[in-house]
Amino acid sequence: VQLQAFGGGLVQAGGSLRLSCAASGRTFSDYDMAWFRQAPGKEREFVSAINWTGGRTYYADSVKGRFTISRDNAKNTVYLQMNNLKPEDTAVYSCAAGRGVGVTYYATRRYDYWGQGAEVTVSS
Repeated sequence: VQLQAFGGGLVQAGGSLRLSCAASGRTFSDYDMAWFRQAPGKEREFVSAINWTGGRTYYADSVKGRFTISRDNAKNTVYLQMNNLKPEDTAVYSCAAGRGVGVTYYATRRYDYWGQGAEVTVSS
């Protein structure tokens, strides 16, 4: 699976952005999808995940209530709607694909394919 993320940018605190991740090469609907982020000087961290049907979603506590993950299997795309952004959300956001991720949706090792990052900068 080839993954490509779009939609990063610079936004003021309180603003919104929507990230998209387009997939190609294999059957997108076979894969659970996730977003991770890595801030400067910090380790990569889990942000959100969605199962292959779109029926189950998961969020890190730090983004719960502000971010929404969704997918459109007909368009081979997963989205991350980010509202009420905070300066601490500044990071490079990467999408990832894995099969049968299950309850370990938060673990980077469960994902086999990664897209290039989309940089998100939130100014205060």
